[in-house]
Amino acid sequence: MTREQAPARQQVETVIAPPVIAAIAAHAAARVPGVVRLEPGLRGLAGSLTRIARQRIKGLEPAPTEGVRAFVEHDPPDVRVEIDLSLSGLDQAAATAQAVQRAVGKAVTEATGLTPSAVSVSILDIEIRGGLL
Repeated sequence: MTREQAPARQQVETVIAPPVIAAIAAHAAARVPGVVRLEPGLRGLAGSLTRIARQRIKGLEPAPTEGVRAFVEHDPPDVRVEIDLSLSGLDQAAATAQAVQRAVGKAVTEATGLTPSAVSVSILDIEIRGGLL
């Protein structure tokens, strides 16, 4: 295509892949006080191993996304995030889960410009250290 034939305005499309959103969400969730760790579960572990292997083959360093699943629809744009967590028994579970929802929603929006329509948090374990519940 010659310069004269090039369109005056080129359209540029940016696609943000679900693993990118999952990595952003994982990082944000792990930083919330009261979150002990993200829990991959069997489904997440299998998917994570496949993704890590594929990225290593390509020479990429995989971002941690264990315990997080992101779903992206492009038309209309929609992002949903699901997170599986272990929490500390020293904090109120519901308050910690809500803090995770807020932190993940804010981080995804700031990093991508996309506001998640849903951030679902599943508490799979509560760790009690140094005492009984």
